[in-house]
Amino acid sequence: MEGRRRRATAREARVPRRSARQRPRPLVVSRIGRQIHNPRTRMKLLKNLLYGVRLVDVQGSTNLAVESVTSDSRKVRPDSLFVAVRGTHSDGHSYLTQAIAAGAKAIVVEEVPADAAPGVTWITVASSSEAYARIACSWFDQPSQGMTVVGVTGTNGKTTTATLLYHMLMHRGVKTGLISTVKVCVNSVEEPATHTTPDAWVLQGHLARMRDAGCKVVFMEVSSHGLVQHRVTGLKFAGAVFTNISRDHLDYHETMDNYVAAKKMLFDGLGSDAFALVNSDDTHGETMLLDCAARTRTYALKRPADIKVKILESHLQGTLLSINQRECWSQLIGAFNAYNMAAMYGVAVELGIPADEALQALSAVRSVDGRF
Repeated sequence: MEGRRRRATAREARVPRRSARQRPRPLVVSRIGRQIHNPRTRMKLLKNLLYGVRLVDVQGSTNLAVESVTSDSRKVRPDSLFVAVRGTHSDGHSYLTQAIAAGAKAIVVEEVPADAAPGVTWITVASSSEAYARIACSWFDQPSQGMTVVGVTGTNGKTTTATLLYHMLMHRGVKTGLISTVKVCVNSVEEPATHTTPDAWVLQGHLARMRDAGCKVVFMEVSSHGLVQHRVTGLKFAGAVFTNISRDHLDYHETMDNYVAAKKMLFDGLGSDAFALVNSDDTHGETMLLDCAARTRTYALKRPADIKVKILESHLQGTLLSINQRECWSQLIGAFNAYNMAAMYGVAVELGIPADEALQALSAVRSVDGRF
């Protein structure tokens, strides 16, 4: 016992005691369990946050240290950057006075007010919502750049397809993230979701935690609202999936053409190193691929496609499918799930999983909670 005490004392002696100045900065524990530095202690140079932002004019210095960024004037504190976003229910330009009174050091606007306060850096942009998304990317150090992010869009099938892809890769031992209508997952840790596609700041925070937790792949639902409102602007997508379109959400988009155009934004933003996978049985599938720079793939049950699926047998216990003339038994039932399985197969192959292994993985997946 005496010898153990001596060794322990020796170990303790080798660890220098921290002075008050050397003590760790306060930490915040996120809802998904990861410790992150308190945002109050994190600072960024304003000029670095403006990377990729479409600037119209700048009045004042951008060589400023910014302690926080927000689009909510109620959350502004000293040395904040306030982004005046025009929303569907309120306009951040109506709260410039409150933001300045709370200590905003710089403000992003689409139009500088006539009585612009001195001592504040005014940054004029073409779109404040787009600028907010790009600033969020820079604040969190471009998290999508270090992972394979695959977006899934469409009226139906987004949640099932994204979630089952997440489970497929987790089953293969790949550290994977998920952002869906139902939940957000960082590897095996999950929390409830609040939006199909979160606010740009929240979204980049999720992606940063996934990157820091070692995630290699992220599957996320991408809604038409999120695309139009620039919530995913600045993300680097390695691939995108289009499931289908029906006449939903026309209360927001007003016309079917607007709705289709919103979905197409995801595919228009893909690079030449990405993949685009679409359901060619849907008449809008080909539209998604128009002028798309990515390599394109199609899947279908009825029309000719790169991934051709047939339902050979259908039972209450599951479905026997033929995918590119290879049989696959699935525990999922219904034609809609046959489409989901086709999309999953296409993504798996694009991610480098051999076809036989992809079919085996499809046989192992089960239905998503709340879905059939």
